[in-house]
Amino acid sequence: MISERLYTPWRMKYINQKKIDGCVFCNALNEQSDNDRENFLVYRGQYTFTMMNIYPYNTGHLLILPYAHVSHLNQTSAESHFEMITLVTYFTDLLSDLMKPDGFNLGMNIGKAAGAGIDSHLHFHIVPRWNGDSNFVSVVGETRVLPEELGTTYSRIIESLRQRPPTK
Repeated sequence: MISERLYTPWRMKYINQKKIDGCVFCNALNEQSDNDRENFLVYRGQYTFTMMNIYPYNTGHLLILPYAHVSHLNQTSAESHFEMITLVTYFTDLLSDLMKPDGFNLGMNIGKAAGAGIDSHLHFHIVPRWNGDSNFVSVVGETRVLPEELGTTYSRIIESLRQRPPTK
């Protein structure tokens, strides 16, 4: 028998948080670096930054974004393009070693019609995938079931970054 209720008490802090004006990505980036953990910002590059998706499709879901608040690839520099794809390569390798996924979904949703939840700030998704990671709860209940709390995943990624930093 399937329960008619699914409790996710850890999401209440996101529901109750004060709504802020402006871009959620820019706001997280512009805070002091000592707030990076609170904002799940894992890496600051020269032209781009990397943060965890706080509403992830799966454990380890990362976003790579240009510093510039732009909505299309043609609005970013060649240096940003290069750094984004370099970091996609780096973080898929790091997550492969750290989490042992069976594969990845990589991509961008440009515009609302393409599925972008936040379409005003371009971002690249890295989503680790495991065989069988979709289950009835995700399909029927439209709810993600993640095996690890965001803060734990953040700590694991940061520790891996310390052991093997990307080259700038």
